[in-house]
Amino acid sequence: MMRILEYGDAGLLIEVDDLDTVMALHAALAEHPLPGVEDVVPAARTILLRLTPGTDRTRIRQAVRDLPLRPAAAHPVGEVEIPVCYNGADLADIAATTGLSETEVVAAHTAATWIVAFCGFAPGFGYLVGDDPRLRVPRRAESRTRVPAGSVALADGFTGIYPRSSPGGWQLLGRTDVAVWNLDRDPPGLLRPGTRVKFVPV
Repeated sequence: MMRILEYGDAGLLIEVDDLDTVMALHAALAEHPLPGVEDVVPAARTILLRLTPGTDRTRIRQAVRDLPLRPAAAHPVGEVEIPVCYNGADLADIAATTGLSETEVVAAHTAATWIVAFCGFAPGFGYLVGDDPRLRVPRRAESRTRVPAGSVALADGFTGIYPRSSPGGWQLLGRTDVAVWNLDRDPPGLLRPGTRVKFVPV
């Protein structure tokens, strides 16, 4: 089911049933840009379309409904390789939760296909979804007051990279030196929605 709602004077909010549909719709909008749409902002169950003034909203509504939807992994908007030192504080707990060995956890994380579903929490933080259900682990029972920048973590079916030091409750797999948020880069965020990410052990 898809609902397209008015969102202020310059936007439309698309509500769908699940994250897979969000990702497929975002990928379709990237592949078939709609005239009058300035920005596309995905979230877990919605996509916000920011429109240029005077855009025919009826036309946009119909064009969105007519878009062909395919799995997001079929047409990523880009690819990024992230080197990771897999020495995270929660690696043993992740292994115990999944029933895998620590070596098997690392192998599964690096073999999986990861796609940035949406961004949030902090500038540069991407919520990545993968194709290996064995890596679905819960958040920690108690959050840490400080997670180092560059930490690579798992929680609730997502993997993510902390762009800066901050509190956090995700399970820590390892760490990367890659800066996922850099104001001197254009665009500053490395992990844009629709980007395919490959993790490489170092």
